[in-house]
Amino acid sequence: MNPSDPPAQRDPSDFLADAPGEPKWQEYSSGGRLAERLSGTVAEQLSNAIEARGVATLAVSGGRTPIPVFVALSERDIAWDKVIVTLVDERFVDTSSPRSNAALVIQRLLQRHAANAAFESLYEPVADAAMSAEVASRRLANLPQPFDVVMLGMGTDGHTASFFPKGDRLDEALDPKGEPRIVSMDAPDAGEPRLTWTLPALVNGRFIHLHIEGVEKKNVLFDALSDQESPYPIRAIFNHAKTTISIWYAPAEG
Repeated sequence: MNPSDPPAQRDPSDFLADAPGEPKWQEYSSGGRLAERLSGTVAEQLSNAIEARGVATLAVSGGRTPIPVFVALSERDIAWDKVIVTLVDERFVDTSSPRSNAALVIQRLLQRHAANAAFESLYEPVADAAMSAEVASRRLANLPQPFDVVMLGMGTDGHTASFFPKGDRLDEALDPKGEPRIVSMDAPDAGEPRLTWTLPALVNGRFIHLHIEGVEKKNVLFDALSDQESPYPIRAIFNHAKTTISIWYAPAEG
């Protein structure tokens, strides 16, 4: 195949049959259609959590892919004043940086109806990422957990959250017997030091959504789920999730 050729389409049934936890596959013709349906589902789950427990926690990922979902979710008229939003992971940068996940969430999600939500960032203005993780872990120790809704993405290297291949604290972050807390992460492809919730905080979520777009990411997920010894960190989410993971997929963004 010519290197410039697009990745081959692969049928999700090829890998879902052997995937751990029997994940639920939902495919849409465009990112816009996906955003409308996913935002409605998340809004309903948050509302049900509020009704059951008086408060709801939502952990979201950064990047470009979830932006349409954030915008659509911000327009959902729910009791946002009873919702606490936090990040799955963050770069060690403050909100003045265009690479800040917190800035993205503030600008794209915490608007319109969702402006009434509380927001807990992971970044702390301290000397380094390791110290930031420690301070943030103490600050967020009383954040209601398990998270009611966890919204994950995935990179073409198979990372989710800041579980990067070759990350310096990857084994610690992926320890299923560890504490739900925030750790720092340095990795060759991360761009800058990162902050991430550990695996237990994410896989204990009451509802877990994995949102991917594009054939390349679909094929990476195929490889991760079809190989029990997969080196892709995303595999750990499926291995240890306490609930069925919903995979939301569109072949192209927009």
